[in-house]
Amino acid sequence: MTNFPIKTGIVGYGFSAKTFHTPFINTLAEFNLSAISSSQTEVVEADFPQVQLYGTAIDMIENSDIDLVIITAPNDVHFSLAKLALENNKHVVLEKPFVTSSAQGEALIALAEERNLVLSVYQNRRWDGDFLTVKKLINENTLGNVKYFETHFDRFRPEIRQRWRETATEGGGILFDLGPHLIDQTLQLFGMPSAITAHCRILREGSNNIDLFNITLHYPDKIAVLQASLFCAGPNTRFKVQGDLGSYEKMGLDPQEDRLKAGITPTPAEWADEEPENYGKFYDAQTSKVIKTERGGYQHFFLGVADAIKNNKQPPVTALEALQGIKLIELAIKSSETGKTLSIS
Repeated sequence: MTNFPIKTGIVGYGFSAKTFHTPFINTLAEFNLSAISSSQTEVVEADFPQVQLYGTAIDMIENSDIDLVIITAPNDVHFSLAKLALENNKHVVLEKPFVTSSAQGEALIALAEERNLVLSVYQNRRWDGDFLTVKKLINENTLGNVKYFETHFDRFRPEIRQRWRETATEGGGILFDLGPHLIDQTLQLFGMPSAITAHCRILREGSNNIDLFNITLHYPDKIAVLQASLFCAGPNTRFKVQGDLGSYEKMGLDPQEDRLKAGITPTPAEWADEEPENYGKFYDAQTSKVIKTERGGYQHFFLGVADAIKNNKQPPVTALEALQGIKLIELAIKSSETGKTLSIS
């Protein structure tokens, strides 16, 4: 059993590490930010002078005494770095996507089970307030039997940015960047579908990666439509959920990312509350009413990881759940390439 606080090392010090990980590792008593691997020596030393800095991830994994490795490196090295960390008896949290192929995911799961180590994936959008609101409405039967579910993660980026998320040949593009969020949330609500139909397109001039996708997941009693586009200049539709008792519609994105980018410390609990003007609406045949957005909080992911490490419990996002998402990404690509609806066994 690992003692508290959990000695934590972070691979990389880019947008993901600064925005989604260090604010929580640095403020939660369950963790101690002990090491960072990055080539940005001056930046890391200025922000965290007390932290041990390593020039490479391999050096940190092999030569530090950390208990937990958080990997925020480019997607194409997720597998190799997670494998190395597990082989060195470190617990692992991977930024999404989990890996770039289901075979890689299966190998990591087997290794983590063999070593009795926690292996989890940062599917933080399970703790978006709007998603928690959708989940509550479904669980309380406010909408009745859901027949149609639509979820978006759209942006306006018609020109390619020279960064690995957009240009990498393995694990690049929005299907691997935004797809895991939409897929994971849908699977949390409805489980695995029976079939998939997908359109995954490369549409920006000079692009070598998918920059628009539309995926339909087929269930026996409903369909779920997942879309991400880099050509949406208008207001962002987030959710449309239609049932036989009513429907719920939500615009805009959960505020936590923007607040973290602005440097807001993620405490106290109400830091994640959505402003009332951004609440969604419920509609039935006679009326419409505003639905208060549930309180989110990405800190709950990290608290769940700490509990899993300390008490040998399942992590808040299991690697098997993340693997299901990778398998659906693979099927989406195949469906788009073949122009066929594919059954899921």
